[in-house]
Amino acid sequence: MVDSMAEQLQQDMACEGLLECFHGLKRLDREVFQTLVHTDEPLTVDAIAEAVDRERSTAYRAVQRLLQAGFIQKEQVNYDQGGYYHVYKPASNVTDDMQRFLNDWYAKMGQLIEEFENKYERNDAANSLED
Repeated sequence: MVDSMAEQLQQDMACEGLLECFHGLKRLDREVFQTLVHTDEPLTVDAIAEAVDRERSTAYRAVQRLLQAGFIQKEQVNYDQGGYYHVYKPASNVTDDMQRFLNDWYAKMGQLIEEFENKYERNDAANSLED
């Protein structure tokens, strides 16, 4: 269950919590991301699965969620004799994307608060004048 914003502000939160807060990512997604961040070279899904001690298909789903959220990048590596495979590495613009997301969210919340005020608080003022 998602905590209210007031509850979230009262809790201690580590910076890794931003992955869950901004994009609803899971604990495994965070483990995969940390694995990629702490590795010098891009990794295959098989290597990621081994590092986080999960089945390949489970690791692949985490990789897909991280790709969709923009936290990691996929690169194609070609074999000399033909064929290819994919490797994954952290995206370079993660914090910029989070800041942009936060700014967009803040602007949207401002609009919603204004709509709330127009709909409810100004109506209350008009109703009190009628009484």
